[in-house]
Amino acid sequence: MSPSPKKQPNRWIALLNIPLQMGIIIFLFSLLGQWLDSKYPNSNQWYTEGVTVFGVFVALYNVYRQVQEIDKHDS
Repeated sequence: MSPSPKKQPNRWIALLNIPLQMGIIIFLFSLLGQWLDSKYPNSNQWYTEGVTVFGVFVALYNVYRQVQEIDKHDS
């Protein structure tokens, strides 16, 4: 009896997890921006906007990295 090969996790499960991770990352970065705006007040809430946009880029990079990893395992 030969040992069965390791079962790979279903890629759809990994793909369904990505939006949740994106939402959490963007939410946490926006909270950081709000905290910075309350600590260092300014007229236009630049910290909230800037840090949130940076969080979007971090989330997109995370998606890119995860999709590349999934693609590498599928090949």
